[in-house]
Amino acid sequence: MVCLIKSTTHAQPNADFIFNGFQQSTNLTLDGVAQITDGILFLTNRTKLKTGHAFYPNPIIFKNSTNDSAISFSTSFVFGIIPEFHSEGGHGLCFVIAPQPALPGALPKDRLGLFNTSIIDPNGTNHVIAVEFDTIETPDFKDMDGNHVGIDIDSLESVVNNSAGYYLDNNGTFQNLSLISYESRRVWIEYDGVKKQMNVTVAPINLDKPSRPLLSLNKDLSLYINPNMHVGFAAATGVLFNSHYLLGWSFKVNGQAKELDISLLPKTPLTNGNKSSSKNKFLIIGMPSILGFVLLITIITALVYYFKRKKKFAEEMEDWELDYGPHRFKYRDLYFATNGFSDKELLGRGGFGKVYKGILPSSKIEIAVKRMSQKSWQGKREFVAEIVSMGRLRHRNLVQLIGYCRRKKELLLVYEYMPNGSLDRLLYNKSGQTLNWNQRFLIIKGVASGLFYLHEGWEQIVIHRDVKASNVLLDNELNGKLGDFGLARLHDHGSDPHTTQVVGTLGYLAPEQMWTKKVTEATDVFSFGAFLLEVACGRRPVLMKEERFILIEWVFRFWLKGLIVNAMDPKLGGEFNFEEVELVMKLGLLCSNMNPLARPTMRQVVEYLERDVVMPELSSFGITISSLTFPHREGINDDLYPPTSTGKTTFDTSIMVESDLSGGR
Repeated sequence: MVCLIKSTTHAQPNADFIFNGFQQSTNLTLDGVAQITDGILFLTNRTKLKTGHAFYPNPIIFKNSTNDSAISFSTSFVFGIIPEFHSEGGHGLCFVIAPQPALPGALPKDRLGLFNTSIIDPNGTNHVIAVEFDTIETPDFKDMDGNHVGIDIDSLESVVNNSAGYYLDNNGTFQNLSLISYESRRVWIEYDGVKKQMNVTVAPINLDKPSRPLLSLNKDLSLYINPNMHVGFAAATGVLFNSHYLLGWSFKVNGQAKELDISLLPKTPLTNGNKSSSKNKFLIIGMPSILGFVLLITIITALVYYFKRKKKFAEEMEDWELDYGPHRFKYRDLYFATNGFSDKELLGRGGFGKVYKGILPSSKIEIAVKRMSQKSWQGKREFVAEIVSMGRLRHRNLVQLIGYCRRKKELLLVYEYMPNGSLDRLLYNKSGQTLNWNQRFLIIKGVASGLFYLHEGWEQIVIHRDVKASNVLLDNELNGKLGDFGLARLHDHGSDPHTTQVVGTLGYLAPEQMWTKKVTEATDVFSFGAFLLEVACGRRPVLMKEERFILIEWVFRFWLKGLIVNAMDPKLGGEFNFEEVELVMKLGLLCSNMNPLARPTMRQVVEYLERDVVMPELSSFGITISSLTFPHREGINDDLYPPTSTGKTTFDTSIMVESDLSGGR
């Protein structure tokens, strides 16, 4: 939607305007979800994964010709970022100088509604200068923290940035300032065309402008400013979202922008919202307790009821957990979100606990809550530390870990909800519904991309340790996302992983993991190889019926005969891309090599799948049946596979071999 109110096209040589509040008649160009309500300019509303833009419609003359220097300008505005979910929320907003009064194609989440990629061609003419007020730390853009101010030029990686705050005038002490708040913030941005210097100053709404700016950039902006440019704002929401708003805005070329009159500005928009939220919470939780107290029980029984209820929702909070505050949920909130962990909300169960669907009452966000059993985490500090660390992972093919809750002897992990469930349910659906080859190939490439990010694209190396179809979840569009990080291990780049107990799922476990009890990127690649064959063939890696069925060996025999495509899932009915199927099958065999050094890296896997690099013929790798033999035949301890009463070894491919998770998961 684009809303244009009183728009003109004439460039203004000495632009000078001020908005002490915004009316429906205000001369602005709005698009996305931006709208004006009750004197407030809302850039976003309570909708996730949306963008909003507001621009002054007239182009402003910043210089007389292309080769001239940019002239001085200044702007001041009052903004707010309201959390919709506890103190945790989505992404921030930006003040923007752009070639047109719009940002076509801009994306939400970490793109801030500013770009559709992370960078603009520096040799082009569509330059964008922005001052970002960001509430999420994105490692890909080298953000310093999750509450910072930065100056951006043609890129989401800031030229200069600093943690949000201001300097006290009396002693110059730096005072931190949270951008996400129920109170509004005030900003001054000034560019001196003679000194070639841009200053950014931030303060609470009730303070005058501090004498010392938060940011200073000494750079000639003339190269990035066209003679005529537009000024405005951009904001975006993510899976968790904020409400972004402006209460007032002033701007001037060749001079100091007029000071906003704080007394004329509308009130902070959440003032009434807090009352409404508190009232709803009272009606949902407090009223039944009060009625029960008045009508059913005596004062003594009411006290007993109160203390029992308090005990029911009691949580543990140790000093070291204070650092993880924003990621921690209240047990009460998760209890009510899942209807008391009702069986009706049960999504699945495994060796490490049960998973429930939930809807957070305050924000209506759908979530998945995993209740982990005590034996699978043992309450260790390191476990919680790594869980919170992985909550900072950001990739389109990873299920987002939102936070956790620790209560008594149980741990609850909170993930984004995936409406189409796990991949294995569609692969092995007995009703006949299945995925076509195009859908499967897209999922395979997505999981490979996510695993490559875990191994090489983040600040630490993450070994997932449980890559399989049941841990790949599907969103509304059937995009595959790798989830369930309950077994994952972290270690720094360049360091060796620690020895651990054998954990994982039979059929996906790399042989060297059983021998050395160490996990590396190569153990994940082995699991991914089993996953590739599973998705392509529609068969589990290991089946134990009358005779043992081992998928790797079965596919290998087809390859020896030159008929590898014949191992394809018969439910596809012959409708598939021959070259893609052959590539996936051969890549699955290559990743499943007994020798970890002979397996490709996930970087190479992605290159093969994207056809950036041609995969060599399997014969060139010297693969034989012995190099692919299922590990049990190579002398693996039979204690892993208990004998039956008949003396024969049994296998349970759905139950994990668990450890005490010493040192991690």
